[in-house]
Amino acid sequence: MSGNETGNGRIERRFAALGAEGRAGLVAFISAGDPDFDRGLAILQGLPEAGADVIELGMPFTDPMADGPAIQAAGLRALAAGQTMVKTLDLVRRFRESDTDTPIVLMGYYNPIYIYGVDRFLTDAVDAGVDGLIVVDLPPEEDEELCLPAMSAGVNFIRLATPTTDDARLPTVLQNTSGFLYYVSITGITGAGSADNQAVASAVERLRRHTPLPIAVGFGIKTADQAAEVARHADAAVVGSAIVERVASAVTNGGDPVADVLGLVRDLATGVRQARNG
Repeated sequence: MSGNETGNGRIERRFAALGAEGRAGLVAFISAGDPDFDRGLAILQGLPEAGADVIELGMPFTDPMADGPAIQAAGLRALAAGQTMVKTLDLVRRFRESDTDTPIVLMGYYNPIYIYGVDRFLTDAVDAGVDGLIVVDLPPEEDEELCLPAMSAGVNFIRLATPTTDDARLPTVLQNTSGFLYYVSITGITGAGSADNQAVASAVERLRRHTPLPIAVGFGIKTADQAAEVARHADAAVVGSAIVERVASAVTNGGDPVADVLGLVRDLATGVRQARNG
């Protein structure tokens, strides 16, 4: 499936609404249960009002491959506080009690899903209100493992494309992708640097020739200005490391991670929403 219709359609409706408004969206990443379940839930529940259009909820894992130090630390904080896959799905379930519109995408690695059990995981994820999955260590060649079952269950399977994903590889990457395409704007781990704006613009233009899916750009976006630059070209800007760094800073300094994170998200959302003005 290379179109944009899967499941309940929350992701599709959100990007359609953004297009009708003539603006890009803000995709905010947090790690589930960071710094603990209750404050993690408060952050999650506050993200839409702060301006997040789509939420990526990280599934904490002890051995991530693509995550930089900030997101690794966020996952470890959550795990140390007792976060589990059951609790991650419960966060989504509790979020849905007050918000039935904002898309939630679970992002992470295949091992925790495999241990949980694919069929059980998909059943519980759909029941909780999950809209999509980003599983960074499952290439298209392994679609039978999770991608195809997810599609059958009505869950979007969102793929990553990178600067090294050439025109020959893209059709394979896009074959069973739905929801949106996540463009990783740099080579390397999360939070490792930021991409050149012209390079992002050129990459988005190239990707649009291959897919009608919305294109979200992430990795290396830390400020409202950087988010605005991406939002001038892409359908969404994804921010993760900068957000979880606020959690870490607040915890270290005895501050309020909920207020600090939501304040940053408001600033980022303002940048994204004003990016195409004029």
